[in-house]
Amino acid sequence: MSYALLLDEMLSDDVAGQLRKRGHDVLAVVADPALVGLPDEQILAEATKAARALVTANVKDFVPLDARYKSAGRQHAGVVLLSTKTFPQDQSFTGAVVSALTALFAKPDGVGPDRVVFLAR
Repeated sequence: MSYALLLDEMLSDDVAGQLRKRGHDVLAVVADPALVGLPDEQILAEATKAARALVTANVKDFVPLDARYKSAGRQHAGVVLLSTKTFPQDQSFTGAVVSALTALFAKPDGVGPDRVVFLAR
């Protein structure tokens, strides 16, 4: 199964491109000038409006944002969190993230509305 994703600003369009080559519907914030620089809440709102789960390494901001959504009765299309400890920013980063997201797509319950998951390596 595949999910439509939006990659937050810290993830390159190269990650999105590699996933698209594998047949997945993935866009990157950095490739859309209308999204670059928007506050976190607006990025999540845009992802939700487009029915895309958001992939981000910004754990400290998006976990509380998810809690605010839930306490307000709002829904989002899902959030996939990347730990910088699990995915260090080194030369293996892009390949590791692409592989991990591909594996997540293979899980029937990997991503979904209002789900928050940590990406496993």
